[in-house]
Amino acid sequence: MHKYKGVNWFAFTCFFLLVAMALLSCGTQREVRILHVNDFHGFAVPYKPHGSNEVQGGLAYLADKADILREEKPSLLLAAGDMIQGNTWANLFQGKSTIEAMNAMRFDAMVVGNHEFDFGREALETRISEAGFPVLGANVAGVKGLKPYAIREVNGLRVAVIGVVTADTPVSTHPKNVVGLEFTTPMGSVAKHISEVKDKSDIIVVLSHLGRVADEELARKVAGINLIVGGHSHTKLERPVMVGNTAIVQAFEHAKTLGIVDLAVRDGIVRARGRLEHIQPLPGNADKTVAAIVEKYQKPVDERMSQIVGETGVDLDGEYVRSRETNLGDLVADIIRETSGADVAIINGGGIRTSIARGPIKVNDVHSAVSDNYIVAIKLTGTQVRETLEHGVSGVEERAGRFPQVSGLMFTYDRSCEKGKRVGEILVGGKPLVPDREYAVATNDFVAAGGDGYKTFGDAVRSSGDFSIVGGAIKGEKIVYNDPGRGLRDVVIEYIKARKRVAPVVEGRIREAAK
Repeated sequence: MHKYKGVNWFAFTCFFLLVAMALLSCGTQREVRILHVNDFHGFAVPYKPHGSNEVQGGLAYLADKADILREEKPSLLLAAGDMIQGNTWANLFQGKSTIEAMNAMRFDAMVVGNHEFDFGREALETRISEAGFPVLGANVAGVKGLKPYAIREVNGLRVAVIGVVTADTPVSTHPKNVVGLEFTTPMGSVAKHISEVKDKSDIIVVLSHLGRVADEELARKVAGINLIVGGHSHTKLERPVMVGNTAIVQAFEHAKTLGIVDLAVRDGIVRARGRLEHIQPLPGNADKTVAAIVEKYQKPVDERMSQIVGETGVDLDGEYVRSRETNLGDLVADIIRETSGADVAIINGGGIRTSIARGPIKVNDVHSAVSDNYIVAIKLTGTQVRETLEHGVSGVEERAGRFPQVSGLMFTYDRSCEKGKRVGEILVGGKPLVPDREYAVATNDFVAAGGDGYKTFGDAVRSSGDFSIVGGAIKGEKIVYNDPGRGLRDVVIEYIKARKRVAPVVEGRIREAAK
């Protein structure tokens, strides 16, 4: 009898242990850490942002922080686009410097941003071939080496990373840079690839260069996304934003912050906790390998760009050029109008990339602040000028790069009005705009070719029946000034050299109706 009871007890104990182990296994939580950056734009060296007295950023310091955080938990390091273009440290080498540093930092994936196309397809394909990590673009066809998604296994979790870039890319880079490429809708591309990866992944991450507003729309309309790591709008999200079951994050710009998201999976449910780590260039906190790469490329930059061309008596504001008139926007627009002899100048605020601090102005400051374009002036009617300004203010809520900076004219607008009907009074040379009169309107070749959606310029030239782009130069009988042999940066440098000192002030050229 005792033996019989003993056998039953043993069997019961084994059964109990098996059930307990199964229950414990079902409830086990596994974690993966996502580290992320976006809109780096080649700002490898620490700097003082406009309006701040604090030195921030520095790629070597960000790399050091990333290594410390990776030691705490199994991690992936992701980049949400606009990495290889912007500051001279990247531009002088067409992004080669950025990719070398990213390889040293052991990035796991990157999505192309719209500015990855700014050096042309051939240069982008070279950068992709140099990258030791997958470069993603699920909604782009025609770029050799570009992949729609990557799957990484970390801590026993399969993480699918799908990359998408803004559908505005063909109009936010020079048209010649995207010849032969096809861009499909980001939303449709994400939905398509989720269906491909959902059965072979535990977590689905969208690495997005769409912007904050578009990310939220994507989360609302496409099911199955656990995390959207965003870029493009340079948004500083201190904590994840939840839209349904999807967490959305974005880590500001220029390596000034490192995004951190801890994802936990239990019973198929993914939870997210996140924050931003602000990067401070403190002594002893730099990754030595990355610091050596930064210095290697910065040395020739310094030699070439350290020449002082003049000085500014005020801070030149390139920070708010996408949302309001600024003194740097006025200055560049004035230079373009004066050089071309046009009646007015209208440029895209996104063509001004950063601010210039009060004091000596170096060649490097101009190269960092001003886009690499040339000046074009085109005849537009007064009606077309109004259409152009309407387009310029149509994206002010999203701080879109098409926001205008102007010279030779003044106008008012009201963002509370319907898009296309926001612009009120327009004065040219102090006189009301005449709808059927032709004006010579100066801009840069990017805008003239339809960049940032400014199709009115291109339409005006094409209407003459003699429009063409030959070797990257725009031609047509409506064009009254066109100098592709002299870059805008060089024109700005020559202007400052001739005057030795500038001190522009905001003049009220763009007036927004009271909110």
